[in-house]
Amino acid sequence: MPTLDKITVDIMVVLGTTSMPVHQVMRLSRGAIIELDATEQDEVKILANNLPVASGVVMVDRNRIAVEVKQMLPRSPDHR
Repeated sequence: MPTLDKITVDIMVVLGTTSMPVHQVMRLSRGAIIELDATEQDEVKILANNLPVASGVVMVDRNRIAVEVKQMLPRSPDHR
């Protein structure tokens, strides 16, 4: 198992998405608020190296934000 210690996996958690015209993106500044198509109660998508691997929920404890994994997604045959 020592070989697995050297593997890096990029983990991304997606709470929601939105679309906006480029001219709006160019006008964004610090503190801008971008509305998403989700609420804080919605499940989040968990991606590993841009592939969906699980879903979960956001957990907030004082000043810490975490994600609790609720379901592991089945792997597609070509990504095993």
